[in-house]
Amino acid sequence: MRQVVWAAGALRDPDEPILTAADHGLTVGDGVFETLEVVDGRAFGLARHLERMHRSASRIGLRVDDAAVRDGVSAVLAAAPGLTRLRITVTSGPGPMSSARGDGPGVVVVTANDGAPPAECRAVRSPWRRNERSPLAGVKSTSYAENVVMMEFARERGADEALMANTAGDLCEGTATNVFVERGREILTPPLEAGCLAGITRGLALEWGADAGLPMREAAPGELPFSVLDEVADGRAFAAVTSSTRRVQPLVSLDGAELAPGPLLSRLAEAFDERAGADSDPPARRVS
Repeated sequence: MRQVVWAAGALRDPDEPILTAADHGLTVGDGVFETLEVVDGRAFGLARHLERMHRSASRIGLRVDDAAVRDGVSAVLAAAPGLTRLRITVTSGPGPMSSARGDGPGVVVVTANDGAPPAECRAVRSPWRRNERSPLAGVKSTSYAENVVMMEFARERGADEALMANTAGDLCEGTATNVFVERGREILTPPLEAGCLAGITRGLALEWGADAGLPMREAAPGELPFSVLDEVADGRAFAAVTSSTRRVQPLVSLDGAELAPGPLLSRLAEAFDERAGADSDPPARRVS
């Protein structure tokens, strides 16, 4: 797999050290990041991803050098054809051996590779819950260890995603995805109040699905209990996950049970791909 790396204003060798041992992104996970799909040499949804990065950074009191981020993205995309996935990471930079931040400038790292996107989604239900009251709820933070634990739980069971409830027992999200449920002849997705990330693909799916005439909306609080996945498992409902690398991807299995795709969710996936092909960088807009 090819990898391209940009840091400190220049392209770097992928094996070149670019962080100090005291960087708070390394020592305490003090940073934010965005992962984007690359299509024909362009970062899909860049404006919306940067807008969300600034919101995440503001939530944790971190400043993002927008010019440096854009320079890094441009340099990486120009460096090699055929890239498929891009990641922007911003940390608070070197800090003391404590939770307190240092006073120095932040660090911006942009990387990309040509890895293939996930071809399908096989999910399991996570035994752990998302804390919707956490100060990091809805923040795309580099403090990702709990997601790693849940992903390893999924991989041990032959899956590639783990779906979780929040502390109220409502369906929340996956470790790296948002969730949509086709139920009662409409498509629902958990509200942001449930503690899920305001996914870029999630927002575009809500917009573009509605534009295509699909009956879809954000669920009311408590409308999608975690037990709705029982309905998915036995075929009374259907589910799909969304992310920048998966787009809209129906579940093919849940906890080892094979699933059929929902007809409305299949139409949503088609509508999304059609709109994405016509508009690779929809303007930033706050959406549900």
